[in-house]
Amino acid sequence: MGIEIGNNGSTSCNEDEIVSAAAFTLEKMGIHPDSDLSITLVDEAEITQLHVQWMDLPGPTDVLSFPMDEIKPFSAANGPGIIGDIVLCPEFAAKQPIKHSVDDEIALLTIHGTLHLLGFDHDEPEEEKAMFTLQDETLAQWKASK
Repeated sequence: MGIEIGNNGSTSCNEDEIVSAAAFTLEKMGIHPDSDLSITLVDEAEITQLHVQWMDLPGPTDVLSFPMDEIKPFSAANGPGIIGDIVLCPEFAAKQPIKHSVDDEIALLTIHGTLHLLGFDHDEPEEEKAMFTLQDETLAQWKASK
């Protein structure tokens, strides 16, 4: 996978782990190995601005996904493509009430954002159950694979 990561924020993160979680998710979901994904780490001010601009929602959030709809449905059989962009705010994620480490939360958010890029959503109760089950399974499998 071609996964590019950049840190525009002030919070230090294990970028290798973030890339690993994203790559594991894409491979698990059968995405062509030559596909591209971009991940950007930002501070609360930047995620707040993006949240307002693109989602019309106030305040910061932990993760935003911006899919590139060029190869839907995503499948290795469809060849490589540009999957999209994930924007993570580790600073905001660290403030959330979590039951695991901040590193695990950032990995979970990476998986969550990647699944959004692949067309998963959680607007409806059935979608939420399916997506959150898949993201939890993927996180557990990724952690076990390390």
